[in-house]
Amino acid sequence: MKNIIMLTISGLALTIMTSCASLTAKPYPKDTCIVTDNELGSMGDYVSMVYKGQEIKFCCKPCIKKFNKDPEKYMKTLQE
Repeated sequence: MKNIIMLTISGLALTIMTSCASLTAKPYPKDTCIVTDNELGSMGDYVSMVYKGQEIKFCCKPCIKKFNKDPEKYMKTLQE
């Protein structure tokens, strides 16, 4: 079964087709960006994605690129 998700990033609406499995991601446990530790929303609308079944939130879109360079480095911060 497919679901349709609307994602808004800085006013740009994207429609994404996804399977039910991706909707069961573990919720992000912090109120801050995983990369910069800035408060979510401090740079405008926060951005989120799912990485290995874990929801991840970023203060801004450029942080996704930084995260993707070394995701395991940042994932360790969720365990601390």
